Formats: sequence, structure tokens, C-alpha cells
Amino acid sequence: MSAADPNPSVELSTNGVGPWRGELPIGDQYDPELLANGDSRNVIDRYRYWTIDAIKADLDETRHPFHVAIENWQHDMNIGSIVRSANAFGADTVHIIGRRRWNKRGAMVTDRYQHVLHHDTVHAFVAWAASEKLPVIAIDNVPGSVIIETYAFPRECVLLFGQEGPGLSAEALQAADAVVEITQFGSTRSINASAAAAVTMHVWVTQHVAF
Repeated sequence: MSAADPNPSVELSTNGVGPWRGELPIGDQYDPELLANGDSRNVIDRYRYWTIDAIKADLDETRHPFHVAIENWQHDMNIGSIVRSANAFGADTVHIIGRRRWNKRGAMVTDRYQHVLHHDTVHAFVAWAASEKLPVIAIDNVPGSVIIETYAFPRECVLLFGQEGPGLSAEALQAADAVVEITQFGSTRSINASAAAAVTMHVWVTQHVAF
């Protein structure tokens, strides 16, 4: 931290940053309350002291053209973690199918910066995807699925995930344009739903984002 830049990087302060010191920055993106009181949110340096609306609008300029959908019939604790990963990998929108309420603890408030849509039923979700001309790619280790290491994900698509334990519903699997599984090499039958979602999103990124 130099004298010219008296405000610490979030990487140097895991608990966030305190009130802004020195001459206040100019711009509509800054939140006067955060500048005065500090910013303890889980955001990258670029977005320190920014308003939620400003962060969301800036993210809209760079979101990737894949969506994430999650069936929510059993109030799965993994949904929040999947939303957090969707934010990290720049997903366009997260779709919650089934129960409107979901456990947000694992999201670490990233849902505030992420577009989230609700669909009452699988049928309603599939109708929406069809209207947007987005193929639905289900992720589940069921007979007939294609291994992810050999699958070429469409650039514009929806990645569909099921509940921890039972996986995707029969209706969702039947409605999917493709079913993809993550190859495993150990004794467990399946990996955690939020881990599977993160793996899948990263594979999409490796196929479609230039570095």
C-alpha cells in the first residue's frame, strides 16, 4: 500500500476494507455509505465501494451466453453454492425450477449481482428455453449420457442440474437436448451437485473463452 493509494486491496484484507481514506473518488458507481463506513463484501477490487446496481450493470457487459438451471424440489442446500459459481464463471442467468424459495447461504450474497429467474415447473422452463432458442444440456450420470471430456458444449445453452442425491427428474432428462456426465475414477457413485456445476461451467469456459 503506497502513500498515493492509501486504500488497501481486498487481497490484503480478507475482512474487506475500511472507510475510504483521502480524496473521495468521483463517479455514479460509488456508494456514499460504503465510502464512509467501509466495504466488507465478497467482491473483487474493481467493485470495492460500488453500488449493487453498478456492479450488476458492469457485469452485464461481459456475461457469457450460457445459463444455469437448477431443479429445486427438496430445498437443496447446494443451490446457493451453484449460484455463487455461476457468478464466478460469468453465467448470464440462473434459473430456479420448482420451489421459489431456496437456501441462499451458500451464495454468499452473489445472487444480488446475478440475474435469477424462477419457473414453476420443468414444462415452463423448457418452454422458456425454446422461446430463447437455447438448447438444454442436462448434467447427470445416467445410462446413455455422454462423457463431458468428449462433449462440445453449444456456445449458447442452458446447463441443467438436479438435486443432490436423486439428480435430475425424469421429466427434465426427457426434455434435455443432451445429457452429459462427468467422468469419475473413484468408488463414489456421484460428486457433490455444486462441485459438478463448477466443473461443468469451467469446461464451458475452456471451450468458449479466449485467453
